[in-house]
Amino acid sequence: MGAAGPADEPITAINVTPLVDVCLVLVIIFMVTAPLFSQPVMTVELPRATTDEGESTENITITIDQDENLAVNAKEVTLEELKPELKIKLAESAEKYVIIRADVLTNHGIVLNALDLAKELGAKKLVFATEHKD
Repeated sequence: MGAAGPADEPITAINVTPLVDVCLVLVIIFMVTAPLFSQPVMTVELPRATTDEGESTENITITIDQDENLAVNAKEVTLEELKPELKIKLAESAEKYVIIRADVLTNHGIVLNALDLAKELGAKKLVFATEHKD
C-alpha cells in the first residue's frame, strides 16, 4: 500500500465563487425589472393643482381613464366588480386611505360614483391625485 497523496484526500472546501456570481446576476436582474412592476395599469392625464405632496401611507388607488375603464390598485375591474374589490381592499387596509386617479377628460359622474362608493364602504380619508402645477 502506497502513501496517501493529495489526490486521495476528500474535498472539504466549498467553492463559493459561482454562488456569488449567480447571486450578483440575480440582483442586477431584479434591479432592472423592479421599476417595470410599479407602472400603473392604465395611463391617465391627471388634472393640475397646487397642493401639498401626498403622505406616504398604505393606500388604495382607484384609477379611472377617459374611456371610463376602472382599476383598483393594479387590478382592472368593471363597474360591477368595483364594489366587491374595493370592499376587500378596504377590509385589508388598516388606514383606509383611498386615492382617486381620474383622467382630466373623465366623466365626473363616474368619479362621483367611485367617491360615494368608497365613503359608503368605510374609507376614512379620500383624496384626488393631481399633477403639481409648475
